[in-house]
Amino acid sequence: MLKPAAYIEDAGSLHRAVERLRRQPRLAVDTESNSMYAYRGRTCLLQISTAAEDLLIDPLAIDDIGALQGILADPAIEKVFHAAEYDLICLKRDFDFDVCGIFDTMAAARVCGYTRIGLGNMLSDLLGVPHSKKHQTDDWARRPLPASYRRYAQMDTHYLLRLREFLYAELAAADKLDEAREYFSDVTRITVKTEQFDPDGFWTLSRPGALDKRQMAALRELYILRDELAQARDEPPGRMMSNKALLQIAKSLPRRSAELEGMRGLPRWLVRRHGHEVIEAVKHGAESRLPLEPPRQPRIPNHIAERYNALVNWRRQKAQARGVESDVIISKGTLWQIARRQPGTIDDLRDIDGLGPWRRGEYGAELLGVINGRG
Repeated sequence: MLKPAAYIEDAGSLHRAVERLRRQPRLAVDTESNSMYAYRGRTCLLQISTAAEDLLIDPLAIDDIGALQGILADPAIEKVFHAAEYDLICLKRDFDFDVCGIFDTMAAARVCGYTRIGLGNMLSDLLGVPHSKKHQTDDWARRPLPASYRRYAQMDTHYLLRLREFLYAELAAADKLDEAREYFSDVTRITVKTEQFDPDGFWTLSRPGALDKRQMAALRELYILRDELAQARDEPPGRMMSNKALLQIAKSLPRRSAELEGMRGLPRWLVRRHGHEVIEAVKHGAESRLPLEPPRQPRIPNHIAERYNALVNWRRQKAQARGVESDVIISKGTLWQIARRQPGTIDDLRDIDGLGPWRRGEYGAELLGVINGRG
């Protein structure tokens, strides 16, 4: 029976907790966000577990959680995540935290060839611990945080250190530690995308030729209106009006609010409160001149595409022989870099992201053979 996690909701408790954490060799870390419930999601909870305690840290209650930066950035303290990428993005985006010294249990499981790699499956299959993920999509900005939410969050990190030990032993026995460490390094190369609204984003919603110019102009106005309404209500745009609803409205060019009734992906409350604004957006768009479409990405030259396809085929065969997913071997982004640069020597591979010492040593000669017609 788990004892309840300590709930940290003031600066004094946080600083005392950090003093305990900085003496630990490794920490299990996770985050919970409200991205499904807010216009711009934010980190609503940080969970940290050691061998001795579980902590739930509330960044909505504490003005500044910067005290955590030191231990998260310290490479001497290993941070154990499961599927670290999104957590790292949230920590960087919301608090400007850099995290070093990562062990990712999902990445480790993929290197080992596991296919059931969700945390619930891993805990159940490897440790015999049941863990329902039913709270995964809950609104974590809710306060006070219900006891069931707290227990769920605690479970996400409480057993991670045990899972790490299990996978570490398996990696060591299979001589895959260096490969896994390189994979963990890949995970830390995150990109925090800008959250600024792009009014030209509407171009990606419709297939070329599916709508005429008047309909596309209406779609643009609806796309902008949806964002304005979502910001005002602090809700994700897709929960206001689905993309399919935007396309349906743009295609039909309704003239009265009553024509919006019953459309899928268009909530009734929105029709009641904002139906007239939707109709005005359609009218204004249909009467406006459609802006020029932004320039598309230039076509990839045939010789580069051919090299890339040859690399993809090589990767697929390698993955099948290893019994792992293809991106465990090398990512698509790295393959594109190789195809574009066409390196001629092993030394030429050093500057390519995703090709660390282990991959260069294991696959370098084969990669050079594939892209230079020798494979």
